[in-house]
Amino acid sequence: MSLLETKEISKIYRMGSTEVAALDRVSLAVAAGEFVGIQGTSGSGKSTLLNMLGGLDQPTSGEVLFDSKSLTPFSKKEMARYRRRSVGMIFQNFNLIPAMTAAENVSLALAFGGMRGKQRDERAEELLERVGLKERLTHRPSELSCGEQQRVAIARALANRPRVLLADEPTGNLDSTRAEELLTLLRQMVESDGLTILMVTHDRELASQFADRIVMMKDGKIIEQDTGHRTQGSE
Repeated sequence: MSLLETKEISKIYRMGSTEVAALDRVSLAVAAGEFVGIQGTSGSGKSTLLNMLGGLDQPTSGEVLFDSKSLTPFSKKEMARYRRRSVGMIFQNFNLIPAMTAAENVSLALAFGGMRGKQRDERAEELLERVGLKERLTHRPSELSCGEQQRVAIARALANRPRVLLADEPTGNLDSTRAEELLTLLRQMVESDGLTILMVTHDRELASQFADRIVMMKDGKIIEQDTGHRTQGSE
């Protein structure tokens, strides 16, 4: 059974008298514990699809389902709870708060999730240790490398134990070595925790190495789904 699914979703933007279809009747089913890479040229609908799955935007038609439940009838409060607890999101530009330390950035996400006091501090430290930043808890983003900042962003996204991680070009600002390290970390989380990951990426080689399946998009449509794509020896 699918954990996350879209059924014939379309997203139409109106620019004056012109209509632009960012998504055109896209249907996609993702199983729990699956790592899916999403690829396509600029304007193909990749990020729009991710925003729909994350509850950041709503389709013009069709529906998104999480754990067999449609997001369509969700109230604003219910959608906020979905974004806070069911899905985590990371982006190319990290979106960390510059004035806060690594631990404080993660702790803030935990605070939004309702965790308080010492438990919150311990959980933030545990998450940062897990992504290899035990020695960088008190460092601010400007004192961290791009790879370290992205690891803080991952720790923050996982703060409230979401079942799905949505990643929009997470390696876009990283060199090839740091990108591979990052995706190795994400792959480990899929294997050890059953985390479900959907990742938009321009890097076909990395996607082939780490994803279970690659979905190709063009002009707002899925044009190809390549299953069983991970290279031999990547287990």
